[in-house]
This record gives sequence, C-alpha cells and structure tokens, in this order.
Amino acid sequence: MTEREKKDMGLWYDANYNSDLLMERDYAEELCFEINRISLRDGQRIREYLKKLLAEFGADSVILPPFNVDYGYNCHIGNHTFINHYAYLMDCALITIGKYCFIGPHCGMYTAIHPMTVEDRNQGLEMAKPITVGDNVWLGANVTILPGVTIGEGSVIGAGSVVTKDIPAHVLAVGNPCRVVREITEEDRICRPSTL
Repeated sequence: MTEREKKDMGLWYDANYNSDLLMERDYAEELCFEINRISLRDGQRIREYLKKLLAEFGADSVILPPFNVDYGYNCHIGNHTFINHYAYLMDCALITIGKYCFIGPHCGMYTAIHPMTVEDRNQGLEMAKPITVGDNVWLGANVTILPGVTIGEGSVIGAGSVVTKDIPAHVLAVGNPCRVVREITEEDRICRPSTL
C-alpha cells in the first residue's frame, strides 16, 4: 500500500519523508505561488489556476489571495462560495465546502493529526480526517476548524472560534472551543417576507 493510499484511508502514513507526497505538495505550492502573485484585477487568470489546483471549484465562487493548500486535489468548493484573504486549507484529507458559503479572512481548516509521542512525530507520521462545511455557512474571521469536523447547513461560526466538534445545522456557535449559543430563527431576518 502506498503512503498516499494510507493517507486517503485515514491511516497513519509518512507525511514528511515520502518522495511522492513531497512532489505532490511541491506541485500545489507552485500553483499557490502563481495564484498569490496574480493581480486581483486578473480574476479570470486566478480562476484558471484554481481550477488546475482544486478538485472542484464551483461556478461564481471566489477565493481572494493569498491562499494556500497542501495538495489541492482534496478540496471541493461549491458554487457561489466566497473565501476571503489568507485562507489555508490543509487538505491531507477531503475538505468539502458547500455552495453559498461566506468565509472570512484568515480561516484555517486543518485535517492533519500528528502523534502525541515525540518518537512517532519525529518519524514523520501523520493521519488525516475530513472536514465538511455545509451549504450557506458563514465563518467569521480567524476561524479554525480541526480534523474530522462537520458544520451543518446554514450555521454561523463567530470570529476567532476554534471548532473542535461537529456543529449542527442552522445555529450560531462561537468560542474556543466553539459551542452552540442558539438556533438561528425567523427573528434573525432583516427582511421579513411580510415587509418585502
């Protein structure tokens, strides 16, 4: 079994010294370098590079550079999603971001898990768990999402939150560690159907 196969199965694998994985990360790093040096006025060129880098980059989605990934091929971004500056998607496992998501600056999504013991860490071992962000989610600035987390559709995560566990759909959650504060209800609407 290759180290990539182990990685993709969620097993411990050699993340630091395997030449094939190092080449894949180097390729992604080169594409990120190109994306990050293109003027924002040349959005079409940025989009072309993002389509080369990512497994899926939805229609009318926008990512503002600088932007970084580990591999790119594990990132699936739905239609009409906006990702602000300085996002880092550590996609050792799948990172799936739904449609119509709004992601604030300095968002970090980290799928990698390192061993607790020094000896194992020094061997370069790692495992990875997927991250899923449902449709219509809003992540405030400086949100950190840890391995294996799913955020339910329509939820809002407050700025600076560290999301360590799954968050259900249609709730406001904040903090470190991130916790559900309340459900999002009709009372939160600015424009109510009766006033339109």
